Amino acid sequence: MTKKMSISTSKTSLVLFLCQIISALDVPLDSKLLEELSQPPTITQQSPKDYIVDPRENIVIQCEAKGKPPPSFSWTRNGTHFDIDKDAQVTMKPNSGTLVINIMNGGKAEAYEGVYQCTARNERGAAISNNIVVRPSRSPLWTKEKLEPNHVREGDSLVLHCRPPVGLPPPIIFWMDNAFQRLPQSERVSQGLNGDLYFSNVQPEDTREDYICYARFNHTQTIQQKQPISVKVFSTKPVTERQPVLLTPTGSTSTKVELRGNVLLLECIAAGLPTPVIRWIKEGGELPANRTFFENFKKTLKIIDVSEADSGNYKCIARNALGSVHHVISVTVKAAPYWITAPRNLVLSPGEDGTLICRANGNPKPSISWLANGVPIAIAPEDPSRKVDGDTIIFSHVQERSSAVYQCNASNEYGYLLANAFVNVLAEPPRILTPANKLYQVIADSPALLDCAYFGSPKPEIEWFKGVKGSILRGNEYIFHDNGTLEIPVAQKNNAGTYTCVARNELGKIQNEVQLEIKDPTMIIKQPEYKVIQRYGQVSFECVIKHDSTLLPTVTWLKDNDELPDDERFLVGKDNLTIMNVTDKDDGTYTCIVNTTLDSVSASAVLTVVAAPPTPAIIYARPNPPFDLELTGQLERSIDLSWLPGDENNSPITSFVIEFEDALHEPGVWRYQTEVPGSQTTAQLKLSPYVNYSFRVIAVNRIGRSQPSEPSEQYLTKSASPDENPANVQGIGSEPDNLVITWEPLKGFQSNGPGLQYKVSWRQKDVDDEWTSVIVANVSKYIVSGTPTFVPYEVKVQALNDLGYAPEPSEVIGHSGEDLPMVAPGNVQVHVINSTLAKVHWDPVPLKSVRGHLQGYKVYYWKVQSLSRRSRRHVEKKILTFRGNKTFGMLPGLEPYSSYKLNVRVVNGKGEGPASPDKVFKTPEGVPSSPSFLKITNPTLDSLTLEWGSPTHPNGVLTSYTLKFQPINNTHELGPLVEIRIPANESSLILKNLNYSTRYKFYFNAQTSVGSGSQITEEAVTIMDEAGILRPAVGAGKGYSEILFATSPVMHTVRPTFYKVQPLYPRIRNVTTAAAETYANISWEYEGPDHANFYVEYGVAGSKEDWKKEIVNGSRSFFVLKGLTPGTAYKVRVGAEGLSGFRSSEDVFETGPAMASRQVDIATQGWFIGLMCAVALLILILLIVCFIRRNKGGKYPVKEKEDAHADPEIQPMKEDDGTFGEYSDAEDHKPLKKGSRTPSDRTVKKEDSDDSLVDYGEGVNGQFNEDGSFIGQYSGKKEKEPAEGNESSEAPSPVNAMNSFV
Repeated sequence: MTKKMSISTSKTSLVLFLCQIISALDVPLDSKLLEELSQPPTITQQSPKDYIVDPRENIVIQCEAKGKPPPSFSWTRNGTHFDIDKDAQVTMKPNSGTLVINIMNGGKAEAYEGVYQCTARNERGAAISNNIVVRPSRSPLWTKEKLEPNHVREGDSLVLHCRPPVGLPPPIIFWMDNAFQRLPQSERVSQGLNGDLYFSNVQPEDTREDYICYARFNHTQTIQQKQPISVKVFSTKPVTERQPVLLTPTGSTSTKVELRGNVLLLECIAAGLPTPVIRWIKEGGELPANRTFFENFKKTLKIIDVSEADSGNYKCIARNALGSVHHVISVTVKAAPYWITAPRNLVLSPGEDGTLICRANGNPKPSISWLANGVPIAIAPEDPSRKVDGDTIIFSHVQERSSAVYQCNASNEYGYLLANAFVNVLAEPPRILTPANKLYQVIADSPALLDCAYFGSPKPEIEWFKGVKGSILRGNEYIFHDNGTLEIPVAQKNNAGTYTCVARNELGKIQNEVQLEIKDPTMIIKQPEYKVIQRYGQVSFECVIKHDSTLLPTVTWLKDNDELPDDERFLVGKDNLTIMNVTDKDDGTYTCIVNTTLDSVSASAVLTVVAAPPTPAIIYARPNPPFDLELTGQLERSIDLSWLPGDENNSPITSFVIEFEDALHEPGVWRYQTEVPGSQTTAQLKLSPYVNYSFRVIAVNRIGRSQPSEPSEQYLTKSASPDENPANVQGIGSEPDNLVITWEPLKGFQSNGPGLQYKVSWRQKDVDDEWTSVIVANVSKYIVSGTPTFVPYEVKVQALNDLGYAPEPSEVIGHSGEDLPMVAPGNVQVHVINSTLAKVHWDPVPLKSVRGHLQGYKVYYWKVQSLSRRSRRHVEKKILTFRGNKTFGMLPGLEPYSSYKLNVRVVNGKGEGPASPDKVFKTPEGVPSSPSFLKITNPTLDSLTLEWGSPTHPNGVLTSYTLKFQPINNTHELGPLVEIRIPANESSLILKNLNYSTRYKFYFNAQTSVGSGSQITEEAVTIMDEAGILRPAVGAGKGYSEILFATSPVMHTVRPTFYKVQPLYPRIRNVTTAAAETYANISWEYEGPDHANFYVEYGVAGSKEDWKKEIVNGSRSFFVLKGLTPGTAYKVRVGAEGLSGFRSSEDVFETGPAMASRQVDIATQGWFIGLMCAVALLILILLIVCFIRRNKGGKYPVKEKEDAHADPEIQPMKEDDGTFGEYSDAEDHKPLKKGSRTPSDRTVKKEDSDDSLVDYGEGVNGQFNEDGSFIGQYSGKKEKEPAEGNESSEAPSPVNAMNSFV
């Protein structure tokens, strides 16, 4: 424990006092005091001593400190000054000593490895941090090694070595198989602390080729994989049993050194058959309770939070049916230094004494050394008030210059401790921190504690007085605490009053007053009593209280010390708790708790529920109506009504509803008056004047409402002047020169007497006018004429009758009628943002010119003409409204390259004001729309004629047209794309030197100076060469380098008919089939009208069954027939819907035979054995080539092929490999995604799958569950530099090729 500061004979040692004697480091000073006091630096936050960082992220070395004035910071690295200004990668956070080393922008973490120390300094001293050793984490690859298969006899032991790469920090080891599943472990098979996999005895099921050791480096989120290890178990009969033999540790004894506070792990793994069982004992003692755990099937002994008392000999015993073996581990517990007494901050006054004590323990005993402001005390500037005595520094007669920060270093061979403690010498006059005139309230006969929290240096003396001029308080009836608090052990009423606290030292004096009030205690004068109640009965507990009139009590009821059930049967009243329809669950203890802000009292009682005697069946019904109504106590504004309740019909009456009739104003209409509880049979009713009352009562129970009682006698109240005025008074003008005043008239019984009228008054607001009034009757509106336009008026309406006026009504503000605004908005400006959007600004109009409530502004805008066509046409004006006093707005949806006009108008409740002058603005050019049409005519053997129309919306000046085209072969593959730029004044083009009988796809769009517009596409076919010349392949021959085009300078006045080149009659030809076992690909060529809907008919060849028909989706020219029978001949034909009798000729194909039909044992055929040997030799050669290429840094690209098609939903099947291709309108042909080239038999081609995962390095995203199972997936990131210079030795299979998972 910390020793108290010594006290000299001449002066009392000063310690800051705030509520109690405390040191400056722990003082909870308020902000104002903290700002005024000087304080040496204190380190508040720093990085750990051993700081391992991620080499891929910025390094942040923390150093935070507080002090007054705020400290400055500096750093040393490896014992020398670290100048951060000379290193562009290093910055220091503002108002902080924390360093940020920028690694992510080119820095290398290894370059900043070292020992760092931070110093925080101000004018009162310097504090230093621990030595922070910064090291980047490392996760190297496994070294290359050759692993031979393990051939083991059944029953023998086996150890599979992991030998993971040395990382920082060390990795976590686990074993899995190729499927990334944890290998099962048991008493027979388990993993050791070193990561090796131990088999006490092997079994045939242990045979496998994928024992894989994984090393997980958590700091870099990396997992490294060892090459798979193969184990083959061969059996010998019989299997020989063996007595236990220790696999680890070896020998009969070993030693273990562990540090105090760490976790001690001891391990014994034994071989033997049957599998040995492990047991642990401590020689000469017991294993520590609550800190001992057994893991790994009791092969590992774990003791947490070890101490020197845990040193000793620990024996593990391995035993099976044939014998036993043991091993003794001698454990020695050493200890890094730990604090006994850490130095604490000192705050002293000039001339006082004090000590700093630094005591630590450890094994071996640590040495103690002192520093002053970060410098060894032996070479620090001398201080005559300071004397070092081993682990203590003694200060005598200190001065302000003695302020400093001292460091104590306790170290031994296992570590060190460093603590900063400052000596702060202050001279401060007294201060009282307790708020002035603070009010204390206590209950009589209770202790009263009056605070006088103070601060001063030297320590002030505290005195208490009662009253402003009272004498000093002394005697046994008061207790004076060291923290300044005055305690009155038993406060009485005569102790109430004002108390004064005075604090003084040699530098000054200060006083403070507080108030004490004594309150009467809260008491329960009538407590709940024990009750016995029959089931389904009703019970009530009383709790009547007496309390101080100035305190507000709250009453809470508990059942069995818990909240009352949420049940409507429990009714909490002011002084009681009532339980209706009691059940057995209500049995228990009920407690009444009364709380005030100063005290609390409670009382309890027990409720016992007993069974009720048997009763006949109960019939529940609505109650009978009340009767015998009687009126008594008649007054002008109230009357008493009493009645007798009718039969409740076995359901208690819960309430009575009272209704009244006004025979004078609303005869025959009954209205709700009030409702009272069912236990009440009288009610005092409030009445209104000039009403002829009669009353009736309705009883209510849980079943429903009774019939109304007979009406009471009538009672006519006397007339009186009205009590209230009309509601909802408004003044709103309907015309520019009037004011319409409206109100809600009073109801008949609100008139309070005959002759109801209304006094309507008004006057113009903010004008020194008298009220103008008029009295009206039987109306709810009055119109004031001849008013100025839209000016505010004060309006009020007062009710009156023959007996007088109602109370003075409140005034409301209204306005006379609005008129149209007088002024148009000015300074209208238009800012064109782009070709379709503009922003308009305007100046607001003066509010006086609005002549009404400003509702906003309207912008009228319309297109005048298109700048590209110079043609005018009537366009309907568009209107945008902007609410409120907004002075700008956006105009969307404009047409590019056009001239617009707009004006702005202000809007009030009457309508729109005059328009501003028309403002003209123009929109810039945009991209054009697509050409209005594209026709392809006059097909010949080698030419086509194209005609087109200009875009409907040029949106600017056309600069040119772009034509792109490419051939399409029978498999819908696209040939090379040719692009031609055409002048904007042309409208036709002749393409020559094309291939005959070839389909072409054309893409055509227009351009302005802004860019290209959307394109239009068409297809056409050159005519067939009837001579039968061989058709060149797409892209063959001289290509398109000599294509010519001719233009016509004048547009045709009569448009020629647009058509795709067609034969004289429609036909379907070249029906081809490609069949597999259960499906067939059908394709054909079609020549005829556009948009034909095809169908495919098929059946078994030679069968008389009807043709089966399948509809083809869209206009595609292929179809896949599925669900066919293997080894069967089929007939097929293709037809077109809507073309009567139009079909292709029949084609016959045969599906492949089922694989299961072969009966010959192919494995015994010589030719098959030879073929397999050749394949194996070829695979071996390919693997060797792969290894060579990978070791040279090469990789195997995944083949990705590009196909395109006009309709993205159409994917025709190719005839050569059965895969689907496509062609696209897009110009940029993107490669197909991985997997899109997978054949129909679901096998993967080698060139599609040999993208070695070794190329991805640590760029594979992967994670493992807590059990180590792999859940990751690939990512595109690649890092080719192997860590630590080690080469990978993994196998070439895709799974085993992973170096690491990030």
